Amino acid sequence: MQKLTRADLLSLERYADQRKAFRAQVMEHKKPRRVTLGEHVTLLFEDRLTIQYQIQEMLRVERIFEPEGIEDELGAYNPLIPDGGNLKATLLVEFEEVEERKQALQELIGLEDKIWIKIGDFEPVKPIADEDMERENTEKTSSVHFLRFEFTPEMIAAAKNGAPLAIGVDHPRYSATLAPIPEATRAALVADFD
Repeated sequence: MQKLTRADLLSLERYADQRKAFRAQVMEHKKPRRVTLGEHVTLLFEDRLTIQYQIQEMLRVERIFEPEGIEDELGAYNPLIPDGGNLKATLLVEFEEVEERKQALQELIGLEDKIWIKIGDFEPVKPIADEDMERENTEKTSSVHFLRFEFTPEMIAAAKNGAPLAIGVDHPRYSATLAPIPEATRAALVADFD
């Protein structure tokens, strides 16, 4: 997938005019890219469109219009776009109650390393987590992590040829599996291998 450049982004004014329609398009696009594991873990699989939306929103909120600022945002977000041999996801650990969330984040240290994706009969692939910065310490994990799953050419070929995909998490304090994932989700993720 091609990385984004300044030429792919709308000016703040043009984005303001098109934001409602663009946001609706992106929200619809994200639906099959969202995988829920149990009650409290969600994976949002990123691609070029989801990251373009993220950058446009950051530019809008921060009122960034100077070239250097735009390049900084591109530099921060472009690494989250899959490059054909991998899948990239934002991991969200979601608890509504503040105290429950605080307790869970203490108990779920290392959760980001226990997520897996399985293609057909191949061994499950675990992610490379948080390459940009450390998001946990000895006391707690973060509620947001960034994951990269790397696949072999054989795994990718199997996925493209219709092999089922399963996604799960095996943490001592939290376990859930979605097997197989829905066909719409499988199709969206397999498209990231192009």
